Amino acid sequence: MTDALSERVATVGRQLRTTQQQLSDDVTAALMRGIEPLDSDPVLVAMLEASVNANVTNIVDVLANDIPLAHLQPPTAAVEYALRLAQRGIPSNALVRAYHMGQNVALRRCYEIIGEQGLATPETVALTAEVSAVLYRYIDSVTAEVFAAYEEERARWIGAQGSALSSTVHNLLAAPSSSAHRFERETGYQLDRDHRAMILWLTDDTRASLADLDRIARDAVNRTGAAGPPLIAPMDGSSLWVWIPSARHPRGSTPADVMREVSLPGGVRVAFGLVGSGVEGFCRSHEQARAAFAVASIPASPTTSVVSYDDRGIAVASMLAKDVDVTRVWVHEVLRELAADTPGTSPLRETLNRYFATGESHLRTAEQLQLHRNTVKYRIDKALAAVRPDTDRLDLALALTACEFLGPLVLSTQRT
Repeated sequence: MTDALSERVATVGRQLRTTQQQLSDDVTAALMRGIEPLDSDPVLVAMLEASVNANVTNIVDVLANDIPLAHLQPPTAAVEYALRLAQRGIPSNALVRAYHMGQNVALRRCYEIIGEQGLATPETVALTAEVSAVLYRYIDSVTAEVFAAYEEERARWIGAQGSALSSTVHNLLAAPSSSAHRFERETGYQLDRDHRAMILWLTDDTRASLADLDRIARDAVNRTGAAGPPLIAPMDGSSLWVWIPSARHPRGSTPADVMREVSLPGGVRVAFGLVGSGVEGFCRSHEQARAAFAVASIPASPTTSVVSYDDRGIAVASMLAKDVDVTRVWVHEVLRELAADTPGTSPLRETLNRYFATGESHLRTAEQLQLHRNTVKYRIDKALAAVRPDTDRLDLALALTACEFLGPLVLSTQRT
């Protein structure tokens, strides 16, 4: 490669760096739209974003600084993401396809930059070929590394206790009617009864382990007076899916109530579904637990370490989170300037939200927020003055619930 061509490649890298975060966001969005298994779990989405950011940073550095690929190691975030996919049984072709889709998005941006340089046709062709070759070699190298890590982890996970059970559970959830008999035969867990699903997971800031989650799950089952042994399936190195059969509720308490009385280790979270009957209830209760888990995993979530689908606002928030872009626009249309993420609007939203939850009682709102009644009335009047006077009360309550549980996903960082 000539010095002139090398400098032009470096220019492409430097230009790419000016919009590096946007490129990372574009790649992540393309993968989430185009590969279904990658967008079903907020933990996986966060790991996907970290992997994409790390790979884009590497690509920019290689182009801008002419770094030999032999000097690069696959990003730690990319390897960890591959391991998590292997643990969850997501097919390896999803991983490989993700890299090729990301390469395509990055190439399109590079081609735009090359077109903006106004070079003669021979120089444009040479630069395009070189940039394409660099990206191809990088993706080929990294894909080989992360795929090897995936295969090694998958082999280890398949050989680990409970992994075959995880696969059986996935098959039942994907095809309940056709997999029920095989599921019962392979697991020994009977589906013709009531079930309550539970998900336990570890956050990043914990020293607890998968073994600790297993112990906590079994202790929870004993405390709830289950009719039989639970089904406990490890999904990856940091989460368990659990089903409790025919749980009896001592003194009228639910399993979630029981768990709230237990001192959980730091960084351990639990989500519950509702009781469901038969194979359909088995699946539906798990869907509800997944929904509660999704809300609890949102950054700055107001939920505690134990969350249940029937907790106030969880079911609604989980449905509003399924299309957060549409929800964000709707929230701004309903709340207007109240949807701004500012110190001044936060107490107004909280007070109005609690006001609706208490049946529009100033007294009970003041008692619950430990505020003077006049302060409550002032905040409510100010909040209602910020929205259209004909705004439906139900729309207001739902939009406020979205702000409470989805927070930064729907709030605006600027005043509207």
